[in-house]
Amino acid sequence: MFPIELWLAVPDPDMHRCFVERFAGLPRVDVLACRFEELPPHDCFVTAGNSFGMMTAGIDAAVVRVHGQQLMDQVQRRILDDYLGEQPIGTAFLEATGTPSRPWIAHAPTMRVPGGIDGTDRVYAATWGALVAIERHSRHHDPITTVAMPAMGTGFGGVAGSEAARQMAAAYRHFLDPPTTLDWDVIVARHTAIVYDGDDRVVH
Repeated sequence: MFPIELWLAVPDPDMHRCFVERFAGLPRVDVLACRFEELPPHDCFVTAGNSFGMMTAGIDAAVVRVHGQQLMDQVQRRILDDYLGEQPIGTAFLEATGTPSRPWIAHAPTMRVPGGIDGTDRVYAATWGALVAIERHSRHHDPITTVAMPAMGTGFGGVAGSEAARQMAAAYRHFLDPPTTLDWDVIVARHTAIVYDGDDRVVH
């Protein structure tokens, strides 16, 4: 597995505190109090979009403003070619931006169409999908070492900052410590980490 530096772009002060708390103790993480446009140069930015690549609002729109309309056209062409026009939640792919200081995005939808995803595991699924796609890319191309992410699902998705941070931290923790075998003990432990916040079931 290729190690990455994970940057979390969280400009809202209350949400920023949630991410600092949830990611405490995890290695190579920096929670930055900035917007996407203010990020330093990095290898890959993970978008929190929709299954159809409509990058016209929220973080996606900021990404298109920086990289140009052609990036959305590229993303939609990949969705048409690789996913028959609808990218499943939990999948992700990398697309070149043409911007040397920010050369890649990972398109990782948290929702089919804009709408609420609170009470679901879609933030985890999108984060996990992005991390897997980045790892797969690094096996066959120049490794990606700096990955930036927004607070996934907290815009149109309506997910509270603390819950988004919890699910994203769970995905990163699983990325850092992948299983070497698969059995029900592994599956139950992994599922519990995604679905429960302490003793409280928060994903239904």
